[in-house]
Amino acid sequence: MISNHRIIITPGEPAGIGPDIIIKLAQKKWPVELVVCASPKLLYDRAYQLRLPINLYFYDPNNINKNRQSSSLAIIPIKLSNPVIPGKLSKDNSKYVIKTLIKSCYECIEGRFQAIVTGPVNKYIINDAGISFTGHTELFARLTFTEKVVMMLVNEKLRVALVTTHVPLKSVPDFITKNNLYKIINILHQELKKKFSINNPAIYICGLNPHAGDKGYIGKEEIEIIIPVINELRKKGLKLIGPLPADTIFQENFLKKADVILAMYHDQGLPVLKFSGFNKSVNVTLGLPFIRTSVDHGTALEIASKGTANPESLFMAVNLAINMIEKTNE
Repeated sequence: MISNHRIIITPGEPAGIGPDIIIKLAQKKWPVELVVCASPKLLYDRAYQLRLPINLYFYDPNNINKNRQSSSLAIIPIKLSNPVIPGKLSKDNSKYVIKTLIKSCYECIEGRFQAIVTGPVNKYIINDAGISFTGHTELFARLTFTEKVVMMLVNEKLRVALVTTHVPLKSVPDFITKNNLYKIINILHQELKKKFSINNPAIYICGLNPHAGDKGYIGKEEIEIIIPVINELRKKGLKLIGPLPADTIFQENFLKKADVILAMYHDQGLPVLKFSGFNKSVNVTLGLPFIRTSVDHGTALEIASKGTANPESLFMAVNLAINMIEKTNE
């Protein structure tokens, strides 16, 4: 039985495996109506290449299709700029990719969808087309006028959130400020309560420097910034542990007690999570006015249209979005 909820999905880079895994997604029954924002021709062509059936019907904002047949998806059509050759990037289609993201975001802002699930994009080709783009997280924050969002990745074993996302390593310390850290920890605490039903989440926090600064001998950020913020928020009742060295915080004795690990930068936390379950993780943006989840992998151009793309991360992203919708509406 399909509920009264809808999820909008963007396939991402048209020359990559995004369309492949969307076609595979359509082969399953889902408890919510899934609506893809994409080129119908792209999906029909890719389904033909994969030798899988697909039936697309136009999305009706006034009527949820509760009798969806197998291999069918609702669609909001977006026209491609150029014909797509699987595995071959085209700068011209970067505008198409951004259009799908903007349209989907505005549909969520208007309340017609409870969540957005995004497929993999190629940031290089988008920027090479002259479009400034650092990632979905930053784009959706800008479009929704959200001052601060938090990127978190989730798999069956752990959750890892980030203080900084797609910034050069040399710039990371500039973003580790009391104000920034205070806001991020608060968002993380509130969103885990609201969207994951964790009453008082245990947030384990990494130090920035090796050995968490070693009492100031290997950096002062822990003493001057991280510890004061932790102490202040503890007084408000937040369950915070740290700062702990990043090379020990992922041990089992910590992980079994932690609801989330907060890493200071991208490559401090995500290599561990992806090693523990690559292609079995989901990217979540916390702090937006709607739910957003995403796959944990890239465009995999070399296998586009070959039939070998693994859709598991997309399935997990959809399932997590459904669970978050349910938790939010409890």
